[in-house]
Amino acid sequence: MQVRRAIDADIPGIDNCLSQVLEVHAQGRPDLFRSGTRKYTDDELRQIIADDNRPVFVAVNEDAKPGEILGYGFCVVEDHTHSNNLQPIRTLYIDDICVDEAARGHGVATAVYQHIIAFAREGGFHNVTLNVWECNPGARKFYEAMGMGIQKTCMEQVL
Repeated sequence: MQVRRAIDADIPGIDNCLSQVLEVHAQGRPDLFRSGTRKYTDDELRQIIADDNRPVFVAVNEDAKPGEILGYGFCVVEDHTHSNNLQPIRTLYIDDICVDEAARGHGVATAVYQHIIAFAREGGFHNVTLNVWECNPGARKFYEAMGMGIQKTCMEQVL
């Protein structure tokens, strides 16, 4: 398995995983997420893949055909170096990690996560952050096993 930056040819596999992760969230929070949809269109994905401030990494088998991915990690560079109230740091925010259903349980998420951490270290980032939905306890357990801890808590009151 190899983890690398995503290219446009990866979009069909990314689309597949985006649909899978959306369904997890739609089942857990149907009041917020619409089943049968995706977070990004293919045009949006092309723009994101080309944007160095939004690196996307994919895990692929060595013999993968174009568009076949095992999983992905979407990231966003948050630059606070010119903030009035925050320390002048750069944070790498993990927007989403997903492993294709057929590839789960084989270390794909760990490989993607470790690649993101290595990318952040090499890039001189201060920290790596992410949000985890409470309706996805498996994801929370995974991130805790990777060494992540709670930075802040987002709360809501549904009306």
